[in-house]
Amino acid sequence: MTKPAAETKPASAVPPLSPSVRRHLGKSLRSHYADSLTEPVSERLETLIGRLDATQDRATRP
Repeated sequence: MTKPAAETKPASAVPPLSPSVRRHLGKSLRSHYADSLTEPVSERLETLIGRLDATQDRATRP
């Protein structure tokens, strides 16, 4: 005998988060990632960002 598939609600049926929960999550995420904003970016990451910028520049030129 197989188990019935779990029912999932469509995204529109799920109630949005309350403003207080959103504020709490925002504060928690900001405090968690605050240190990473002051750390130096690795050379490899800088190279990748430069390549992305160059690709975007070429894509937006007429």
